[in-house]
Amino acid sequence: MRVADLASRYDGFIIDLWGVVHNGTQPYPGALECLARLRAARKRVAFLSNAPRRSSVVAKTLLTMGIAPSLYDGIVTSGEAVRDALQLRNDPGFRTLGEKFYHLGPARDRNLFNGLPVSECPTPSEADFVLNTGPDDHASEDDPNVYDAVLAECLAAELPMICANPDLEVIRAGKRIICAGLLAERYAARGGLVLARGKPDPAIYRSTLDLLGTNRRKTVSFGDSLRTDLAGAKAAAIDSVFVLSGIHDLSPEAAHRECREAGFAPVAIMPRFVW
Repeated sequence: MRVADLASRYDGFIIDLWGVVHNGTQPYPGALECLARLRAARKRVAFLSNAPRRSSVVAKTLLTMGIAPSLYDGIVTSGEAVRDALQLRNDPGFRTLGEKFYHLGPARDRNLFNGLPVSECPTPSEADFVLNTGPDDHASEDDPNVYDAVLAECLAAELPMICANPDLEVIRAGKRIICAGLLAERYAARGGLVLARGKPDPAIYRSTLDLLGTNRRKTVSFGDSLRTDLAGAKAAAIDSVFVLSGIHDLSPEAAHRECREAGFAPVAIMPRFVW
């Protein structure tokens, strides 16, 4: 099955980026044509990404890959959801966080908190909470053990952790890279408190539906992760499509089996996001 076989059934398309549209460095073959065909068919298209960055920053990155704004209606990111929560403080978990934080993540993610009424601290012992955006470029991108020492410091300071990307890993040009979600998982396993935003939380799907302006029953979500994309769509009561070009190295037969065992019933399983 291809996207063209489903297009007439839906008005809104929620599409994951990394693993569906691109591999971290370039679009997958056929993905741009597929987006163009959806737009030509007057479908509403939104990208929903567990990126620990602002939506505007993601848009600039997409443009460098040739993914122009004309190919979609908007972008919703887990990073933007975290920024909103830190700014508005209308969520009980965020309301009591304090204003000083320790950033666990690379410098390129600073756009997430620049301009907010919070201040960054150089060490966990000085902070009120830790903002986790993922592995540091100057440490390791594939070995979570490297971060055990800093996680221990955060635990010793009894810092709640804000996780701006619930993903455990991604594949960048064929290489497996750990994400903020894996560090958060290790933190929680050691007794730390973790507050996360993004897929599979159904709240971020509500925001995406608001952006699209489409009916939930006439909207479908495309993703490459059982744990976040398919679980999130199920929690939000939205139809899903499992795309096999990302983190799961599965044959179509194995993908069907994994979905059944996990309790997911995607409307389709596709090798790639193509028209």
